[in-house]
Amino acid sequence: MSPLYVIIKERCTVCGLCADVCPTEAISQIGEYRINPDCCISCGLCRDCCPSDAIEITRD
Repeated sequence: MSPLYVIIKERCTVCGLCADVCPTEAISQIGEYRINPDCCISCGLCRDCCPSDAIEITRD
């Protein structure tokens, strides 16, 4: 099972860096940033660039 990335809204500063680096455009903002699990390829670029450590891996 591939890891699933989630954005922790309490930590997110809505800077947009994660959406900018996502190669599949899996991250969108509708009020808050969300990761579409159907588009996410689990590359980790969003997590690596997040300055507030708001992106974590879950296996749910």
